Amino acid sequence: MGDIVVLHAEGTHSAPVLVLRPWRMEDAAALVAVFRDPVLRRWTSSALDTEGDARRWVRSQERGWAAGDRYGFAVLEVQPDSNSDRLVGQVVLKDVAPGHPSAEVGYWTAAHARGRGVAPRALGALTGWAFDAVGADALERLELLHQVDNPASCSVAHKARYDFAAVLPAAPPAFPRDGHLHIRHRSP
Repeated sequence: MGDIVVLHAEGTHSAPVLVLRPWRMEDAAALVAVFRDPVLRRWTSSALDTEGDARRWVRSQERGWAAGDRYGFAVLEVQPDSNSDRLVGQVVLKDVAPGHPSAEVGYWTAAHARGRGVAPRALGALTGWAFDAVGADALERLELLHQVDNPASCSVAHKARYDFAAVLPAAPPAFPRDGHLHIRHRSP
């Protein structure tokens, strides 16, 4: 995959450009701040309460890149009037295996960035990259799973052109409630 992967999700007059890049250790403080949100904690399996927790989580993301089976991206909003970018979310391509025709995508959005189209734009950038770079020869389908009681994720899936495919039964503890499966196929 190379050492550095940076993806961009186009901006509009009302939505700034998003930059997607692999997680870095310097993201730890921003991760802890974002994970104080009880809504985010409800939908994720991670609890990042301290910078130590966040650094361990970033290391796990780095291991996924090294193994080639999980590609997590920090989603940053370009701040036009400063030299800094603000953490607004995450997208991830996971369960990647050579020769396997499908993988899974996931995402979350920071509380301060919800309702501004961050997740669908970031997911669109990740989807294009997954089909073009990661699975150029074998990846034909991406799966998106969310709990049935998460209508915001259902909306993101539709906006990112992932079609509803099925209701899946709960699989505790990782998936404590029934879920929706959405699928996006490689464009011909």
